[in-house]
Amino acid sequence: MVDKRFKNWKYPEFDNKDMTQWNWMCQHHENLKLGKYIDIGAFTYINAKHGVDIKKNVQIGSHCSIYSVSTIDNKKGKIVIKENARLGTHSTIMPGITIGKNSIVGAYSFVDKDIPDNTIAYGVPVNVIRKLKK
Repeated sequence: MVDKRFKNWKYPEFDNKDMTQWNWMCQHHENLKLGKYIDIGAFTYINAKHGVDIKKNVQIGSHCSIYSVSTIDNKKGKIVIKENARLGTHSTIMPGITIGKNSIVGAYSFVDKDIPDNTIAYGVPVNVIRKLKK
């Protein structure tokens, strides 16, 4: 069932500065794949140069950074955020990372490794804390 707040959900439109009407930004948005009913918080930055795939029902907090390329350590790779995942405010996702289905990443986390399905993870760097009960 879809949350009532998504009754009129629509895909974002990007202006000439790669901003959406909800004040989040995606460079290389031609490489951004979005599932339905996603919620991305204001002031989030996405660099999709090497691909970012965000599945349906994903929620991303405000001020997050999602990088498919890093000029600091020369890493690059597609990011996948699976269905129903939640990413807390001010978190950073590095290149080549997959966030598992139904997983929760706590606020202010630095995600430099894959997060398995159905887990809670947080920290700098991120650590898987526990499995979620089914």
